[in-house]
Amino acid sequence: MNKGKKISGGRYHKQRKKKLREIAGKPRIVKLGADKKKNIRMLGGDSKTVMLTAATVSIIDKKKKKAKKVKIMNVLETPNNKFLAKQNIITKGTIIETELGKARVTNRPSQQGSVQAVLIEEVK
Repeated sequence: MNKGKKISGGRYHKQRKKKLREIAGKPRIVKLGADKKKNIRMLGGDSKTVMLTAATVSIIDKKKKKAKKVKIMNVLETPNNKFLAKQNIITKGTIIETELGKARVTNRPSQQGSVQAVLIEEVK
């Protein structure tokens, strides 16, 4: 049997390549450092502000029902990949150490232009 031909003698046609709109963008990694943001042009002319490095976090304290902007001290653990915490990479669900105490990141900083978190443990 010839390679690339059907039993009936017809040819198999290759699947088409991906179009530009179907190609995924570059992965953005938010690291611990001075606040740095970037505007990206999206499909249709829209723009998106993405975070590249973060030094501050907007913490929501559910008990006091207030939001505060505080400094990030350290990345403690990342539930989806333990190696990301060693590299100080911030993703959704990451537990970070702040001036107020431990907090869990509730948004996707690589998709949005800020880091938001909810307080877990307060420093006494």
